[in-house]
Amino acid sequence: MSTRVDLTLLPTLQAYGAFDINACFNCGNCTAICPLSTEDSTFPRRLIRYAQVGMRDELLASKEIWSCYACSECSVTCPRQAEPSGFMAATRRYAIASYDRTHLARTLYLHPVLGTILALALAAFFALFMYASHGPQDSSTLAIFEFIPAAIIHDIGVIVMILVFVAGLAGIATMARRIAKREGVSGKSLVAGRMALRRTVSAAWDAVAVESLGQRRYRQDCATDEDPVAWYRSRWFLHAAAMWGFLGLLGATILDYGLDILGIKETGTPVPVWYPVRLLGTFAGLLLVYGVTMIIIDRACRADRSMMSSTNADWMLLALLWFTGVTGFALELALYLPEPPAWGYWMFLFHVAVAMELVLLAPFMKLSHAVYRPVALFFVALARRPLPAEPGSGADGA
Repeated sequence: MSTRVDLTLLPTLQAYGAFDINACFNCGNCTAICPLSTEDSTFPRRLIRYAQVGMRDELLASKEIWSCYACSECSVTCPRQAEPSGFMAATRRYAIASYDRTHLARTLYLHPVLGTILALALAAFFALFMYASHGPQDSSTLAIFEFIPAAIIHDIGVIVMILVFVAGLAGIATMARRIAKREGVSGKSLVAGRMALRRTVSAAWDAVAVESLGQRRYRQDCATDEDPVAWYRSRWFLHAAAMWGFLGLLGATILDYGLDILGIKETGTPVPVWYPVRLLGTFAGLLLVYGVTMIIIDRACRADRSMMSSTNADWMLLALLWFTGVTGFALELALYLPEPPAWGYWMFLFHVAVAMELVLLAPFMKLSHAVYRPVALFFVALARRPLPAEPGSGADGA
């Protein structure tokens, strides 16, 4: 089968943040030191070689792009200072932009000034649109929630959810199709027979629950000497706290809309502290604020090698996450005061606008790792499970 060579691939990857990867002479030291590299997944060496010779399709179809957790051991031991870890991070940015048909991700990564302007304009649009229909500011306890009509929040939220679902699904489908073709995995091979279905379910559980949510490999295999002893300051836990927090808040939001559809509770209306959806949102918010705050501090202080270089998109994402979490708790404080303060109304408006923007931009930023990584890890787990023959089939495998 012929391979199409893209001579612009290497300079394009460098624009996404790859360092002097031309310095790499393919010695294989990075693959030897990587705790996650196996005989079937010889990264980052093989992926670097794809980039050097312009094998774009093979690079984008590699599940190993998402297997890396940026421990930077490969960069520490690289004899040529080619920064393999930085190359892997740049490749993930390039993959996100390549899976995205809107080119918004490309703008955020390659044009930081324009991306920042677009992000600010988007937040301003949400805020002004909702403010145009604002209600009165009075002294009742629930006045803050009535400042922006629940119907407006509901309608905008539904539109944002639909856009995010469509954009995310398109990216996931593009990625999964590329990897499946390269790995020789077909839809039929995933569900044809009880053994195949059991293998598929087992791989999905391993990818989503054990690896992505449980962070098993990040905790056990990717710990470095630079990681603090305390688990609550370790890289894996801060990463997990930010991810769990965002997913928890997103889940609480989806449940809130679901309750509205079922006629149980209108979106945007206040509920008691013990209400399950509110408890989920509060706990998730605490995780989010803690994880993101510590990551911001570590990035600002360049606490380890993996944080020596941060893109504008990295800082934008952290800012959106942090402001969403902090304004949410500030809003909670305003609700418990004897009378709603004047700043509470504007905090509510700002919180909703930033949260809407964060969710809308999620498929085009680093948050998309929460979806792309489990899909890639599903194929990794699938490759580790040879398909056994069905009883009585007389075959040895798939």
